[in-house]
Amino acid sequence: MTARHVPVSVSSLRPFTSESVAEGHPDKICDQISDAVLDACLAKDRHSRVACETFTTTGMVLVAGEITTRTYVDIAEVARGVVRSIGYDNPDYGLDWESMAVITSIHNQSPDIAQGVDGHGIIEGKIGAGDQGMMFGFACRDTPELMPAPIMYAHNLMRKAAEVRKARQIEWMRPDGKCQVTVDYDGFKPVRINTVVFSQQHDDTWRGSHLSHDQIEAELIEKVIRPVLEPTGLLDEKTRYLINPTGRFVIGGPAGDTGLTGRKIIVDTYGGMARHGGGAFSGKDATKVDRSAAYMARYIAKHVVAAGLADRCEIQLAYAIGVPDPVSVNIDTFGTARIDELAIERAVLEVFRLSPYEIIETLKLKEPRYQATASYGHFGRPEFTWERLDRVEELKRAIR
Repeated sequence: MTARHVPVSVSSLRPFTSESVAEGHPDKICDQISDAVLDACLAKDRHSRVACETFTTTGMVLVAGEITTRTYVDIAEVARGVVRSIGYDNPDYGLDWESMAVITSIHNQSPDIAQGVDGHGIIEGKIGAGDQGMMFGFACRDTPELMPAPIMYAHNLMRKAAEVRKARQIEWMRPDGKCQVTVDYDGFKPVRINTVVFSQQHDDTWRGSHLSHDQIEAELIEKVIRPVLEPTGLLDEKTRYLINPTGRFVIGGPAGDTGLTGRKIIVDTYGGMARHGGGAFSGKDATKVDRSAAYMARYIAKHVVAAGLADRCEIQLAYAIGVPDPVSVNIDTFGTARIDELAIERAVLEVFRLSPYEIIETLKLKEPRYQATASYGHFGRPEFTWERLDRVEELKRAIR
């Protein structure tokens, strides 16, 4: 008789897992450099067009893409500044801000794209979308930020780990790391934290002695994990902690894995709780609707939930390159709407303007703020304009 696989645990609760990565993760190094280049362009030329990609491996950073701007940016200096701020300041880490090579390959935006974005394409006089595609925004009642609990908790853990590392509260920590948080749901309600997986890059020795796995586990649980997760009230005696599950994580960062801009799109958004159109954010100016329309969709979905119209809301927007208005708008409340979804859609279309120009103006997307978005998620953070709740009453009045 063939043996049947039995899962570790069986429960009537539904587990959901999301991942976050450290700012020193190789892909996140690249996201931050790409967005720092964008910020440097926007700081002196608000009309810069930027589509900037970064690649990193041992001892090297490559920055390439299309940039049209009236200012000069020292890309090598920008890249070194980002790598230094993350904490790659030791050749033993495989990437050192002072000694690393920086290679650039930059050219102008294609005139075929520019004519549609500038309003000289088939639709004259209006700024068109910088690409075709679909974008999603999501909000739910899991957390005060109206974000899914697993991704919010995972981001908070990674942010806390960076604070502890930079403050030297744990001296053996290196910049790379990632974590997963599994939350058990009863329906749409998070009820307990099932499992925490935490992988933290570390020194091989500490104060002249071998650094044991037991020490790594104890310090991370005490100084990072519990301070972040105990206030949620969702930890219990059965919560599992899997710390550096291979037993060793000395080689990391670009020395352990190559990095590339745009490879953490689920980390950047909702941790897999919502659908994703496939477009990455970092290194793109706001004429690229991959980024700006995703921010707008989050802004709208958050308003729908905050206004009490539904407990969960996902917005899909879709665009054609060079065309100002979306080709479709779709709203899904997963059966949680308190009124008819068509009434919500009509109110959304009345209150929110969705052309690229109007999105940029509403969310003030020509400001150089993007490097901050490139680690710990683009959503659920009150410092960003797309997280504001300034039109809730207007949306309520539009319901009829």
